[in-house]
Amino acid sequence: MRPEERIRPHAVPEVPGGDARHDSWRREFPGEVASVPAARAWAHGLLAVRLAPPALDDVLLLLSEVITNAVTHSDSCRTAGGRVTVHLTHDPGAVHVEVTDDGSTTSTPAVHVPDADSDGGRGLWLVDLLATAWGSSRHDDEAGRSVWFQVPE
Repeated sequence: MRPEERIRPHAVPEVPGGDARHDSWRREFPGEVASVPAARAWAHGLLAVRLAPPALDDVLLLLSEVITNAVTHSDSCRTAGGRVTVHLTHDPGAVHVEVTDDGSTTSTPAVHVPDADSDGGRGLWLVDLLATAWGSSRHDDEAGRSVWFQVPE
């Protein structure tokens, strides 16, 4: 398994599928920093009536971190017309979030232990800390990379 496809060993990801009890939404955003608050506001509007505040706060924080990474470290921000796509799924018991960007030849998602005096580098560390499961994958058939996570309801 490639490092970027790491899944926390104690967690088994549930892939949203044929269960009629889930809600699912997808939206594309420009590959720019202004998309971070826009994606957060969009997700808040969809999930605020479905999740208790602690779970909603975790989802919004982790979404902010993952989409910030996508628009900062991928080709989504380096190429004209770059995009990031956010896919949210709310199943009974969990929220699954996937952020897809245009990929990168210079960086790979990785957890770093943050320095106490550093202004950044906490994104995937927070995801690893708060999510019940997470992972990433490179799209072999097309340019792009996805990072996903799950948060209990």
